[in-house]
Amino acid sequence: MDAKQLASRYMHIVFENGDLDELYRIFHPALQFEGPLSKFASAEEYIEALKNSPPDHFGYEMLHAFEHDTTACLIYRFTKPGVTTTMAQTFEVHHNRITHIHLIFDSSAFQT
Repeated sequence: MDAKQLASRYMHIVFENGDLDELYRIFHPALQFEGPLSKFASAEEYIEALKNSPPDHFGYEMLHAFEHDTTACLIYRFTKPGVTTTMAQTFEVHHNRITHIHLIFDSSAFQT
């Protein structure tokens, strides 16, 4: 799979399928995740965090998807009860595995 296909698979697993163990198939074990509210240094750490706070009742509407070489960028409208905001994620891919995810959004949308 190319970078955009892997990024789309990630979105499907996290937002639609819900079987977070499937992420092990598309993540490199040394996955690096960074976002405005958290950072993780391995696939295991990130997947366990998702399991501890599953994305139930979350949704998204894809706005744009781009790919360049081994990087994909998805821009989407994220929704959960009481919150709607635009997010962007970049996904770096090597040897058919996601190695780095960078999540970008205005965290003030989550402050109550």
